[in-house]
Amino acid sequence: MFHRLNTAQTLSLVVGAVLFAATAHGQPQARIAAFHTRFDAELARHGVVGGGFAFVHEQEPATQFFFGEARREARQPVDADTAYNWASITKTLTAIAIMQLRDRGRLSLDDPAVRYVPELRQVHDPYGPIDAITIRHLLTHSAGFRNPTWPWDCDDQANCDWQPFEPTQWTQVAAMLPYTHIAFAPASRWSYSNLGYVFLGQIVERLSGDDFEVYIDKNILKPLDMNASYFDRAPYFLEGHVSASYLRSGSKLTPQPFNFDTGITTSNSGLKAPIPDMVKYLRFLIGDPANPRYDMVLKRSSIEEMWTGSLSVAEPGQAPTSYTSGPHGERPKMGLGFFVVENGGHRFIYHDGDQGGFSSELLIDPAGRSAAILAVNTTDNGAQAPAASLHPQSNTEPDPSTDLRQVLRTVLMETVFPAYAKPD
Repeated sequence: MFHRLNTAQTLSLVVGAVLFAATAHGQPQARIAAFHTRFDAELARHGVVGGGFAFVHEQEPATQFFFGEARREARQPVDADTAYNWASITKTLTAIAIMQLRDRGRLSLDDPAVRYVPELRQVHDPYGPIDAITIRHLLTHSAGFRNPTWPWDCDDQANCDWQPFEPTQWTQVAAMLPYTHIAFAPASRWSYSNLGYVFLGQIVERLSGDDFEVYIDKNILKPLDMNASYFDRAPYFLEGHVSASYLRSGSKLTPQPFNFDTGITTSNSGLKAPIPDMVKYLRFLIGDPANPRYDMVLKRSSIEEMWTGSLSVAEPGQAPTSYTSGPHGERPKMGLGFFVVENGGHRFIYHDGDQGGFSSELLIDPAGRSAAILAVNTTDNGAQAPAASLHPQSNTEPDPSTDLRQVLRTVLMETVFPAYAKPD
């Protein structure tokens, strides 16, 4: 972990602690100012090259701040136009697309997934017929499909350099389905599966007749005026705003693939957007009865349905991560594409994202009608510098002990969000 702090960084940490103590019962603006100090200090402590944050409450002006550099080599500062890869936060858009199709009568969440993706019949299911796996199981990561997505078989990282960064075509995934098995009985437990969201992306494409990216652009991004958002490689006129990304292992900083294409996995990880566009997404999620456009995207009752936790995200043999652990060890539950966690009797909704050096988090307080979004372009994995490898690390995740989101999430839940929530 990047522990070396200069005098200014050390002072920032001290000032941040004092500010939080002084504003424990202060006004919302004071708490956001204190959080800004803590945000900068945490990013500096983890050796993050650059990042951004936004907080919204109802329809009030958003609070946004930015840190460091979008491209270290060019000394390009992060600003409001900087675009990040939001990685698995993309899954929330995929889930919304499925709910849109459900609300339009095109599918039922309890339909067998194989009805829409017949290639799944080639998968080996030792627990019974593949027809038992439903769309709902895919949405809640409870279908039993493999984790991670790629590579399929890799005992030694050094022997996998011939495999692609991500599968680029459906045919590559489909070809591996006869060699895929179901790891546990559907709905019996939870296991995070990118592959399950690839299948959901296929369902969106096959029912709508649009490529996944086109469907999301037409039915979510454009209605929400997220005009600087896109999938995979940037359009030419936005290339100058793309953030680079990095993996930090101890004191070693390794650039990750730049402006890359997530291929067939785009439905689980392909969204690129600047912070102000994600603010528009946050506003949609917290809702506004005066804005009829939001109900056109997805009606409020369907969003609330997505935010009902149904299954513990405990995964046997796996250490808790920012996805699977709430503040003070609280165990989150899985909803339909979103995580749900209780903290002090208060419900929060969230989703994280990690890919190619980017880490991000979306956090919502439904009762307080507030939400936050953050992204950094550097993953601190807490490890010593790895040996040289030709194989890119497409799903790099922070070591749980060095994940800055764990700290910042707790501060937001316990200090910032309560200041904006209306008294009961």
